[in-house]
Amino acid sequence: MDLQLSNKTALVTGSTAGIGFATASLFAQEGAAVVLNGRTEKRVDEAIDLIRGEHKDARVTGVAADLGTSEGVDLITRSMPHIDILVNNLGIFEPKSFLEIPDEDWLRFFEVNVMSGVRLSRFYLPGMLKRNWGRIVFISSESALNIPVEMIHYGVTKTAQVSLARGLAEMTAGTKVTVNSVLAGPTRSEGVEGFLQEMAKAKGNSIATLEQEFFRSVRPTSLLKRFATPQEVAAMVVYVSSPVAAATNGASLRVDGGVVRSIV
Repeated sequence: MDLQLSNKTALVTGSTAGIGFATASLFAQEGAAVVLNGRTEKRVDEAIDLIRGEHKDARVTGVAADLGTSEGVDLITRSMPHIDILVNNLGIFEPKSFLEIPDEDWLRFFEVNVMSGVRLSRFYLPGMLKRNWGRIVFISSESALNIPVEMIHYGVTKTAQVSLARGLAEMTAGTKVTVNSVLAGPTRSEGVEGFLQEMAKAKGNSIATLEQEFFRSVRPTSLLKRFATPQEVAAMVVYVSSPVAAATNGASLRVDGGVVRSIV
């Protein structure tokens, strides 16, 4: 299928690793011009080199900016005043008991996971509406619906993203602009991989054993029974960002491995 992305420019936030990197790489493969983002020049340059190594004709650039701050958003919007596709992928997570989460952590999670998308969408949506074409995608999580007791603050921010995406979609009625959220399930991103390695070392178990235990006790409703790959999530993101997905708007699209049991 031709996703018709060769004349589009996509900004993927938090795209030096994990789902964001896989999404940016797939955009490049499909012929889109891609703008990477990370907090340091080193990480951004390394990611650019990796994508150019994978796709020799890739049109890829990058902007180093901390989008968990208004200053970082101002920096990237000045550098890239016009884009066709915005993928709000930037996000942080941290297992922590609710009673041990201070106000500072709640505010930090909202700044990074929610306000980065608020600020970027507020900047780019008007131009998309004026040109009558655009895509905004929020990378949410099954945790938006299945709030994890081990990191409630993370789940709350993911629910907020779904609400934000649906609200913004209402502003696009009758246009060729769409806003959707993608609900990723447990995914073997760089952060998850590092966490598994630390746990394996601490418990003296293999990563494979920990993965089996995770889906047996923490996410028992999973039908996939393994961590998804970033590429599996990226496939949905790039599809819904394309012109061929014009009839999908205001949707919460699950790539959760069947963790969420509800059918609505």
